[in-house]
Amino acid sequence: MGIEVGGILSILWLFIVIWAIIRTAQSPAGPVVKALWIVILLVLPVIGLIAWLLLGPK
Repeated sequence: MGIEVGGILSILWLFIVIWAIIRTAQSPAGPVVKALWIVILLVLPVIGLIAWLLLGPK
């Protein structure tokens, strides 16, 4: 049996979202802003990650 491409992409996407959450938690932003971004990333992973890349804490 081979590994499905969808499974590999899902795992890759999960690692990217986890990386974004860790970067957000380590950012110098305030605790409310951090919590809001983390909730957005968890609830809306696709849209949240795109928004985080464009507007998130630097």
